[in-house]
Amino acid sequence: MHKQFDSPDSYLLYTMKVSVIRKAHFNAAHRLHNLSWSDEKNQEVFGVCNNPNYHGHNYNLEVIVRGEIDPETGYVIDTKVLSTIIRREIEDRFDHKNLNLDTIEFKDLNPTAEHIAIVIWNLLRAQIDSKFELGVRLFETERNYVEYNG
Repeated sequence: MHKQFDSPDSYLLYTMKVSVIRKAHFNAAHRLHNLSWSDEKNQEVFGVCNNPNYHGHNYNLEVIVRGEIDPETGYVIDTKVLSTIIRREIEDRFDHKNLNLDTIEFKDLNPTAEHIAIVIWNLLRAQIDSKFELGVRLFETERNYVEYNG
């Protein structure tokens, strides 16, 4: 099926890629710890992030979906649909959880910001059409964030 374009200029408009960014937030606790290391080495490498009683972050997440604008809707992706996916796959799964103890994803995976971003990307990738490029930015603090694009 061919797209219908009103004018030659509209063809250019609908073949350009645009990024849609949706912000989300979740609070979670974790402990950075490598089971194959001694307590001393874990403390040396991870410092206060190795607290045996865990510590928490107010994570801010940006989900970037990039693709062509649909000429019928004018959207790259419906942000209501994207919001629902993020809530179901990320916020409901991780918000107010201890990542080490309460989630299957980090049962055997050290929940560093890098690993959390990759896990989030994989969860979202499974739910978002492969015609779209996907990226995530995970802010652990205002000054520290990681980005993963698959």
